[in-house]
Amino acid sequence: MADDSSNHTAPTRRGYIKHGGAVVGGGLLAGCASDSGSENTTTGTTTGEEATPKGSSYSATLAPADKVTLESEPEDIFTMLGHHADMVLALGRGDDMNAMFAPEYHQGLYRKLTHHFDGVSIDWEGLYNSWPPKKEKLYELDSNVHIADPAKVATADGWDNSDVQEIEENVAPWFGNTLSGTNRTPPAGWKDQYEYYTLWEIFGKVAQLLGADERYRALASVRDSMVQTIEENRPPESERPTAALVLFSSSEDHKGWGYKMNHPGYYAAHTRPMGVTDALSEAFGEGYGESGRNMPFDYELLLEADPDVLLVLGSMTAYFNPDEIRKTLENHEVASDLTAVKEGNVYAQGARRQGPILNLFQLEMTAKQLYPNQFGEWPGYQNGKPYPQIPEEEQLFDRQRVANIINGDL
Repeated sequence: MADDSSNHTAPTRRGYIKHGGAVVGGGLLAGCASDSGSENTTTGTTTGEEATPKGSSYSATLAPADKVTLESEPEDIFTMLGHHADMVLALGRGDDMNAMFAPEYHQGLYRKLTHHFDGVSIDWEGLYNSWPPKKEKLYELDSNVHIADPAKVATADGWDNSDVQEIEENVAPWFGNTLSGTNRTPPAGWKDQYEYYTLWEIFGKVAQLLGADERYRALASVRDSMVQTIEENRPPESERPTAALVLFSSSEDHKGWGYKMNHPGYYAAHTRPMGVTDALSEAFGEGYGESGRNMPFDYELLLEADPDVLLVLGSMTAYFNPDEIRKTLENHEVASDLTAVKEGNVYAQGARRQGPILNLFQLEMTAKQLYPNQFGEWPGYQNGKPYPQIPEEEQLFDRQRVANIINGDL
């Protein structure tokens, strides 16, 4: 950057250093969006920026926050949305979180997954529900770091860019990226420094900041191996089913929302490797999901798309009952004609705002739901129960290996 403020150092009372800051509209600290290193899309690490060795500072660079260096290992970690909370949990720091969005919702979902991880437990009851955040509460929490996207925070009710800067200067830095979920356009004041990353690239940066590079690399290896297995063994394109990723309304209006399955954002991190035809893309036509948002539909439009397989988001959470969803579809005069309904291919999924742990399970479940002949039958999800038990020889990733990594046994 031409601005000589790019080497600015701004310590706060919480003891961190932020490099690369430049003052823009509203007094917002806006750093250079990229560094001189080249991106490795497999591991999500950046060459030219060394992994954090033990005993040194905790430092990483992630747009839009730019480079942040903490003077010591953070003890109180604020998170906001689910993908960031998942990352902190995967790095063995789940007990250090003091906030997250919808803690009871996420606790219920993640306990169904960590049920399969020896030595990994979750207790998020009573954590501050951090979306939308209240500025006074952030002062009260007095966190060491906010693993949250400052550009997203700036869009919350009662917040603007100056409020984001105030918390950064008086409490702790922001460090997170949310808009890469669908590569959405950043809000005003953030466009110049925003960058889009894959899920595992963001995870790698968070791990670097928290001094947990080895855990990240080990988990990334598990994920890379599974994706390679899926991509090498999925059937030829001509033999793949069509599919749709949907969320149904909890009311009785017979409506829902469709989500792009092959979008470059991390919301599609578990469906994109499957290489299926997105039935809703064809039905909605040109402009489907251009804004990065979901697309509403009714049963008539869903029948027009007529996917072979229906993947239903949220139905592994306490907010939906997959049995009731199937029953509603089977008894509806329009939805009952769906190929996926008639052939019994309506499957439960977790959530699209996924971090690394949920991503591992959703890659496995989606591969089995779409390609049972190649990856083994999906045993089905029973409402209220943990993620189903799968025979060890049919698992697409090693549960004990992942548990060991989270627990620090590398």
